[in-house]
Amino acid sequence: MMPHCVPIEVTSPYLEAATRLNSAVLALEDGTVFEGTSFGAPVERTGEVVFNTAITGYQEVFTDPSYTGQIVVLTYPEIGNYGANEGDNESAKPYIEGLVVREFSPLSSNWRAEETAQAFLTKAGVPVISGIDTRRLVRHLRSRGVMRGVLVGAGEGEKLADAKDLVERARSSPSMAGLDLATRVSTVKSYTWDKHVEPCSPSDLEGDPAEIRHHVVAYDFGMKRNILRRLVHSGCRLTVVPAMTHAEDVLALKPDGVFLSNGPGDPEPLTHQAAQVRKIVGKVPIFGICLGHQVLGLALGGKTYKLKFGHRGANHPVLNKMTGRVEITSHNHGFAVDPDSLNVNELELTHVNLNDQTLEGFRHRNYPVFCVQYHPEAAPGPHDSRYLFDDFVKLMNGDQ
Repeated sequence: MMPHCVPIEVTSPYLEAATRLNSAVLALEDGTVFEGTSFGAPVERTGEVVFNTAITGYQEVFTDPSYTGQIVVLTYPEIGNYGANEGDNESAKPYIEGLVVREFSPLSSNWRAEETAQAFLTKAGVPVISGIDTRRLVRHLRSRGVMRGVLVGAGEGEKLADAKDLVERARSSPSMAGLDLATRVSTVKSYTWDKHVEPCSPSDLEGDPAEIRHHVVAYDFGMKRNILRRLVHSGCRLTVVPAMTHAEDVLALKPDGVFLSNGPGDPEPLTHQAAQVRKIVGKVPIFGICLGHQVLGLALGGKTYKLKFGHRGANHPVLNKMTGRVEITSHNHGFAVDPDSLNVNELELTHVNLNDQTLEGFRHRNYPVFCVQYHPEAAPGPHDSRYLFDDFVKLMNGDQ
């Protein structure tokens, strides 16, 4: 005999909010309009509409400064179900302009959750549109390229602006090409970092941290916290400096190595940053990631270009040409270094993307300088690229 089940009444401010289904609109500059349900903050935001194909790690996406100026479409259909917590932040706040999902959960169910994803984004003023066909949207962006858009969510009882007006606002918003966003998100003043932070997931266990032996000066172009954690774990004490710091001031700190971080925006306007890096080449070992890779390419005489829809996800195959191994890697970038613009007599092209053959890494033949386009500090599951931090330490040890 089945036991008698008594319904339990559950009350929650988030449940109450979930019952008030308000409208939201995403309008693209080419006139395409999507209508859905509003979550997050009931505000209007503009930005470049891009997509990320990772199936986990949405909070890391929200808080990655590299997403400054972008409305992010997540292709995984259920977002928000495990909530948000301080340990998963890649920075102090969300940097995305808006979020586009198939389904958004106003509730969370995870032992690590400290609040719902909805509360997390609402406090930060980030609008969310849910209930749209994200597969159609992503196919549209893949075929036509990423484009500017406007995302607006209505508050309770509010009416949305006319779709035609929203399309015009998208067309009048700034293009990502030519934007220096790295300087905008960089730290205002220098700070030191030598804290060892435990990984948040058992799948990210890395053994005991190394003894602190090296002083690294890190240029902050929009640096993720996990990069700081990985460098400290590898035995580095960090001085993090603003993006506009002069090379002379960096070298005056007597670093054992210099790190160039990830960051948002177009690398081409970063002429000052590239000029400073050029002065450091040959003085101390240099390691660059993502935007740092692009700045280093510009510093060594190369050129960059904008990709049609960029690389954003956690399973991109990259061939390490030095070992012949394929690494499964995490990506977030919309620009790339043109390999044909680099002097191959001075630079060795070390990594290539197997999806589209774009350049993913190079090193200097004469100086202890190397970089990669992808994110070896990320933990999407595979740990194929962690050796790069060890390689940096080896260079600082004097091992070539």
